Amino acid sequence: MRTPFTGVGTALVTPFTQSGALDEVGVRRLGRRQIDAGVHFLCPCGTTGESPTLTDGERTRIVEILVDEANGAVPVLAGAGGNNTTEVIHQADAMRHAGASGLLSVTPYYNKPTQEGLYQHYRAIAESTSLLIIVYNVPGRTGVNVEVATLARLAQIPNIVGVKEASGNVTQMCEICRALPHDFIVLSGDDALTLPLMAVGGRGIISVASNEIPFEMAQMVEAAERGDFAAARGIHARILPLMLGNFIESNPIPVKAAMAAMGLLDEHYRLPMCAPKPESRQKIADVLKELGLLKAAVA
Repeated sequence: MRTPFTGVGTALVTPFTQSGALDEVGVRRLGRRQIDAGVHFLCPCGTTGESPTLTDGERTRIVEILVDEANGAVPVLAGAGGNNTTEVIHQADAMRHAGASGLLSVTPYYNKPTQEGLYQHYRAIAESTSLLIIVYNVPGRTGVNVEVATLARLAQIPNIVGVKEASGNVTQMCEICRALPHDFIVLSGDDALTLPLMAVGGRGIISVASNEIPFEMAQMVEAAERGDFAAARGIHARILPLMLGNFIESNPIPVKAAMAAMGLLDEHYRLPMCAPKPESRQKIADVLKELGLLKAAVA
């Protein structure tokens, strides 16, 4: 059996209705599409899911829907993070009751804790729950970096089992894979860096691009897992323009625009996220056309 939270986990977008409400039918449909395409776990209520603008009730409901739809076929790694440790503990409990198998917990943002503060934050969360925890390190958004030594300390806590490493620092990624225990799960937080990370010991990706191309992302990662990097590189080279195109504006603006163009959802955002600029939309359309995704979409 596959180790939970390895391979491809999709950082799911959150579909909204025209009125701005949570599109529960859309959540279920998108979750089913991912499972049918062979992704290895689902990761809702993160940055790609516009989590800062979701209510507590909406987050819980999204996880309930996906757990029900998955029906044990794949685990659900629910986003539960923030800069108030007590509130994150409450979120973690809600996600456990909703049926999540684990938590993806972003580092505290804005208040810029020290490395000791980061350690104590995650330790407090871990001691409050039986769920497995993946630390989410994304200093470009949070203003704080989880240093390798701090991650090594956290890895000694039994239910802190991995990291989503989205620093963009390849050297740091290499250091993490070298310094951390072999069974500690190191996941890429950047689609384009998935293969470089897996070459040095990474175990997969929490992916934005798999919202659009779940089958191809699963193929690429599975090829790397079995050591067939020639096949993995071939897929990577073909889909790299999409991986990069998803970040021509702030995530998840491009990926939601692309999915709308593919017929997968109605394009609605919650402020402060908004529709892409016309020139960005054209670039997205060009990439989709190049990959044959406009005509291949399945609603």
